[in-house]
Amino acid sequence: MLVIACPHALGLAIPLVVQIATERAARGGVLVTDRLALETMRTVDAVLFDKTGTLTRGEPAVTDAAAADGRDLDEVLALAASAEHDSEHPLAKAIVAEAAGRGLDLRSASEFTASAAIGVTATVDGRTVHVGGPGLLEREGLDPLPASREWAERGSTVLHVVVDGEVAGAIALDDEIRAESREAIDRLHTLGVQVVMITGDAEPVARTVAAELGIDRVFAGVRPEDKAAKVQELQREGLSVAMVGDGVNDAPALAQADVGIAIGAGTDVAIASAGVILASSDPRSVLSVIELSRASYRKMKQNLWWAAGYNLISVPLAAGVLAPIGFVLPMSVGAILMSLSTIIVAANAQLLRRLDLRPEASAEAVLERAR
Repeated sequence: MLVIACPHALGLAIPLVVQIATERAARGGVLVTDRLALETMRTVDAVLFDKTGTLTRGEPAVTDAAAADGRDLDEVLALAASAEHDSEHPLAKAIVAEAAGRGLDLRSASEFTASAAIGVTATVDGRTVHVGGPGLLEREGLDPLPASREWAERGSTVLHVVVDGEVAGAIALDDEIRAESREAIDRLHTLGVQVVMITGDAEPVARTVAAELGIDRVFAGVRPEDKAAKVQELQREGLSVAMVGDGVNDAPALAQADVGIAIGAGTDVAIASAGVILASSDPRSVLSVIELSRASYRKMKQNLWWAAGYNLISVPLAAGVLAPIGFVLPMSVGAILMSLSTIIVAANAQLLRRLDLRPEASAEAVLERAR
């Protein structure tokens, strides 16, 4: 009975699965920094995606520009690019690239400041230049350029250039949606997971992207410091939330979420705040995390049932429960059974290595099970 009850299999049931799942995840481009986060992923009810750089490529480009009456468009773009030159925001880089493409000379800018959800301010050639979105116009009490209304309706990001308190022009920028985003969202719906998008962009831009991708809910015009509050709002609704982001502004929300998932190409702060880090920027990698979480849980349950069930049957036999009818379990058979149980648990855990965690393979696996 002591030989049978040796808890080798029970002691190996969970650690073996954890070790193999973590290794398999790393080989599949998923770095698990918080084991509990991976285990929680199988119970997630909602996935909250940051828009820029996650669902979109994060590489916006200028598509339209217009100057106010009496203003020269090249002059307006040169002032905007000069003011944005010191900013690291993707929209700023797009404006600077547009000015460079037009062969415009940038001027020296001073007193540069950036305000979240408002825009940037700088002094260029003695003039105060603001470049920003709807929040800027609201703060300055100004009306948008008429030409910009059509851009906003089609879903472009619209920035206005304000020079010395007057609207000098407007710039439309578009960020290409990742080809993989639609498939990722469709497969999450197949799994019964709600998909939510959060962005600092204006409502029309956010609604256009959400409609194209089939997103369930949208939080638009959210200031960076308010993203964590939106995660809490979903949690108060009783949802288990996974947050996917890549920027420094996403770090508090990643930390607040039940599972924080950072894109590997994102900022160090975002990566440090997450429990799971994706080496790929492919949003379908979220499906890989869910697949691994659920597969690991199944293996843990199977190993525990085998280890416990083996003891429930074998220990009474070893104790002589059937001795009255002439059956006594030999010690040599008990030793073989004990060893066999350990082998079975180890072999079952090894089956996790067959799991293909490539984003496209995970998406296909979800679809196959749904058919």
